[in-house]
Amino acid sequence: MKIKLIAKALVAAAALMLLQSVSHSGGVAAADLDRKAYEMMRSSFTERGIATMDRLFPLDPVNQRCAEAERSGKPLDDATLRQIQESQMRTIRLPADGRFLGEWREGELIAQSGRGLTWTDAAVLAAGGNCFNCHQMTREEISFGNLGPSLLNYGRLRGVTDPSSTDARAIIEYTWGVIWNPRAFFPCSKMPRAGHKGILTEEQVRHVVAFLLDPNSPVNRPAAP
Repeated sequence: MKIKLIAKALVAAAALMLLQSVSHSGGVAAADLDRKAYEMMRSSFTERGIATMDRLFPLDPVNQRCAEAERSGKPLDDATLRQIQESQMRTIRLPADGRFLGEWREGELIAQSGRGLTWTDAAVLAAGGNCFNCHQMTREEISFGNLGPSLLNYGRLRGVTDPSSTDARAIIEYTWGVIWNPRAFFPCSKMPRAGHKGILTEEQVRHVVAFLLDPNSPVNRPAAP
């Protein structure tokens, strides 16, 4: 995860330096800026431990489309958005055994953990979901991010009283899909594609789904009177 953050910072710094040179060079084409930033990234990073270069290269075409739209201020057209959603939807792998729900207590530990995937970590170390960096999940939390929406009452707001019932199946499959690959639903989401990118295992996703939907989870417990 850290190598991705460093990469973003490096690209931003490179772009800033190159943009500052525009006034002296009479203007630099966007394609030239992209190429120079790409070359800088290629020459600056090396593999260390489990942090391998395939995290950065080849560049993800969906990331490129979304980044270009954000940079240019021109939103992607509906046809492109649908194309992204359809391609990402095909990456979602539902549990082969049909079990979508794990143990919510395990899911809470995963959601509240940001550990893993750094070059000093062993490959066998299970990564955390890092969910707390973008979402509030329980009332007891004193520190949480707000890049994403609050997840308080996630299951209750969606009418889930018994996650094992057939009535809850649609929202359970939706929740699984969003965790696995949010871009199947929100094309340019900045939420990590936890299942698709191998950040979380199928078993871990199962636990996080339970954390979000189990009525006994702190996500869904009503506030104390």
